[in-house]
Amino acid sequence: MALKNMWLTPDHDMTFPEGLVLVGTVEPVTEFSRDRNAPKRQKVDLDDEGNGTGKRLWTATVSDSSINGARNAMFDVLFIADVRPVPSAQPFAPGYTPIVLEGLQVKPKLVGNGEFKSIGWSYRATGIKGDNSGSKQPPVDAPASRPARGDKAVA
Repeated sequence: MALKNMWLTPDHDMTFPEGLVLVGTVEPVTEFSRDRNAPKRQKVDLDDEGNGTGKRLWTATVSDSSINGARNAMFDVLFIADVRPVPSAQPFAPGYTPIVLEGLQVKPKLVGNGEFKSIGWSYRATGIKGDNSGSKQPPVDAPASRPARGDKAVA
């Protein structure tokens, strides 16, 4: 089936008309290890065949106030970024920060067990709008040997 792994790219405002609220913080996604004493390794966006962006994976729990019913109002968003996304807005209550997702992608999935199955959604994004953590801008102290963003290196 050609549509099996197809991600849809809707607009944030169309998908979440009343906005999203970040609950808690953005945390790294770590790889599973059978050895409890092994150091935690952060997952990267690569599958078994080596396909993907190679960027780090982060996860966050968000709440959509436009969804009726508490069961579906909170869900996880997977961020694919080199640097942890940081919201620019101030929290309106401790642990609750309004956010707007950049690079939003959604994919339908089957959720539930037995005869109680329904369609759910997987969400991923590339960042948070207004993020100034350094993921979208070059460092201030960039060495002179490195070309500026948008410039081509001259040999």
